[in-house]
Amino acid sequence: MPDQSASVPAAASASTSPAGSTAGRQSLAEAGIPVGPLDGRYRSAVAPLADHLSEAALNRNRIHVEVEWFIHLCAQSVLPGLSPLTAEQEQGLRAIVTDFGTEGIEELAGIEAITVHDVKAVEYYISARLEDLGLAHLKPLVHFACTSEDINNLAYAVGVRDAVEQVWLPAADQAVAKITAMAEQSAAVPMLSRTHGQPATPTTLGKELAVFAHRLNRQMDRIRQQEYLGKINGATGTYAAHLSAAPDADWQQIARTFVEHLGLTWNRLTTQIESHDWQAELYADMARFNRILHGFCVDVWSYISIGYFKQIPVAGATGSSTMPHKVNPIRFENAEANLELSNALLDSLAATLVESRWQRDLTDSTSQRNIGVGIGHSLLALSNVSKGLTQLDVAEDVLAHDLDTNWEVLGEAVQTVMRAQAIAGVEGMEDPYERLKDLTRGQRVDGERMREFVQGLGLQPEAEARLLELTPATYTGLAHQLVTPQQ
Repeated sequence: MPDQSASVPAAASASTSPAGSTAGRQSLAEAGIPVGPLDGRYRSAVAPLADHLSEAALNRNRIHVEVEWFIHLCAQSVLPGLSPLTAEQEQGLRAIVTDFGTEGIEELAGIEAITVHDVKAVEYYISARLEDLGLAHLKPLVHFACTSEDINNLAYAVGVRDAVEQVWLPAADQAVAKITAMAEQSAAVPMLSRTHGQPATPTTLGKELAVFAHRLNRQMDRIRQQEYLGKINGATGTYAAHLSAAPDADWQQIARTFVEHLGLTWNRLTTQIESHDWQAELYADMARFNRILHGFCVDVWSYISIGYFKQIPVAGATGSSTMPHKVNPIRFENAEANLELSNALLDSLAATLVESRWQRDLTDSTSQRNIGVGIGHSLLALSNVSKGLTQLDVAEDVLAHDLDTNWEVLGEAVQTVMRAQAIAGVEGMEDPYERLKDLTRGQRVDGERMREFVQGLGLQPEAEARLLELTPATYTGLAHQLVTPQQ
């Protein structure tokens, strides 16, 4: 058989190409270099999530759930030989959770390497510490009557709840507070609207920003009211193992009080898994928040591009590697991309987690490990929005010039006053819309031409005077009042 290797170009072989060769290079994998940007380039912006949604945090929360279940069963004295623990014993058990750090993470990983089962490793990790607490005789009580999902669903619920309430919501509050502050500061700054991208009835910059703050606050209110559900009812949600061991115990009441003790809402009816519907609800609300914030970023980027906002240069920062004059709106561009990445994951989680084959499949296990990534990209976007807003100044001169070159937008006011005059019986007010269309469509109208037109209409003196005083900059209705919510 002929040697076909001779027909392969040398450049195609990584082993013989200097460009493709890895010989002699230090292994970045061995150096512990992260694969993803959230644990690399952007680590500082999302680091607080590690306390709640990392693999180590999941294991700590699993230990927390197992320890509290152990304490709860003793307190309920559900089995012969059980009695409430002493305060010292409870403190010692809870110290297993609070002391879980680098050494514990490594020890648990070593156990899991043998068990090839993460929750079983947690059980063994806790059991190994009972002898020092004088509780070695209660090792069988660790993970009592539990399936892995009993522990996992509660651990995830605690982790997601704390991540949202302690990390994501404060960051969202901070970003929206900055939008609100900018809205209030520019409440009376007139701005030409651009419906369909065309000059339209003026508004104020503050009112337009306030619209976004109002929408984002609505979503945050929904997220603040989110229920975090949990269950602890056995392998298929029937309490079968529980009843076999203690048939006289009120296991539903024991489960309910335990779940509520963790600060969660009890889900009384499930299969092996907690149904995850609450997660789908939460991620849908967070994704909607992200989409509204994405729209805000697009609008701010667009206002920057037409000069409505001036960007404050950051000392030492480079806008373009070749064009020294540029200050690029990178904060809002970065936020857009991260919001899109966040929603890709949040949408996928919301769709995947609500389905499970029969009583249990494992699709949720892999999916939920990416919750931190989905929320992390949203958190990174919020960080960029907050920073980006501090680097903006309102260019009131540009806004004023834009208004002064678009007097035709007063056509709406003039034809509406003409309609009102016609209703009042004033003659000569026929076809108001059509007459203003002839005056303004497809052409610019300056202030002098608009006033001449108004003066020739035959309006009642008071109505004419109101229109003659009107300018594009003053034709903003109640916009400045709308910025402040009514009490």
